[in-house]
Amino acid sequence: MCWYKEDMMSGLKNKKLFLLDMDGTIYIDNELFDGTQEFLDYIKNIGGRYIFLTNNSSKSVKKYIEKLCSLGINADREDFLTSTNVTALYLKNKGYKKIYAFGTKAFKEQLSEAQLPIVDRREEGIDCLCMGFDTELNFQKLEDACILLNQGVDYIATNIDRVCPTWYGFVPDCGSVSQMLCNATGRMPKFIGKPEPDMVELAMKKTGFGREETAVVGDRLYTDIACGVNAGVSTVFVLSGEGKMEDIEKSDVKPEVVCKNIRDLYNYLIH
Repeated sequence: MCWYKEDMMSGLKNKKLFLLDMDGTIYIDNELFDGTQEFLDYIKNIGGRYIFLTNNSSKSVKKYIEKLCSLGINADREDFLTSTNVTALYLKNKGYKKIYAFGTKAFKEQLSEAQLPIVDRREEGIDCLCMGFDTELNFQKLEDACILLNQGVDYIATNIDRVCPTWYGFVPDCGSVSQMLCNATGRMPKFIGKPEPDMVELAMKKTGFGREETAVVGDRLYTDIACGVNAGVSTVFVLSGEGKMEDIEKSDVKPEVVCKNIRDLYNYLIH
């Protein structure tokens, strides 16, 4: 079942570029949601394009390709934009001399591949702390971060997500660790990924589709849907992940379309 603002669903049938969140939208852990493959095939059949947008910076694009392949979905590098991609662009433009990378091995590798001056231990000359969703978190990283933040270095984080969905519930994401560090140091980072519009803007530039042809699909109001709203494109909120129907009443961010899951969205579009 889908709920929508007047005339929005018919307009959705004219969309060509679908920007899809992953965790909680097309899968949970190693479970691909029913209807995902059919939805992706539909987009190809109408001459459209889909790009996976994820705030999860714990995995490299290579790992995401491997994950989708294991779930039966063929993908390549051009099908992805991650919060690490846009963070790397931001860091390059700032021209930092030495960046402490607070995150997973894959996160640090991706920043290094972007030819950024990355270190993963506290040393002289660090002028920026950049944090991602860290599934390899330990106390040493937290202590290093507190010392650097108290010294006044710039503070950047890939995403504002409070939790990451799993098959058993949720685990703390980058936003929650940021809040923990704020409790200790009084500082919050500049967040780069969704809900900022940069990922949508970059996807449209990459593919050549305009705003009127683009829709964001995701399971979080404060990241996915807010990102679409901030970029001026259509939004579809699915209830298969973190977000619930009652969240809409409490939030200033309002999606144009709400669907139970990706299957319901696909069923509407083919009819």
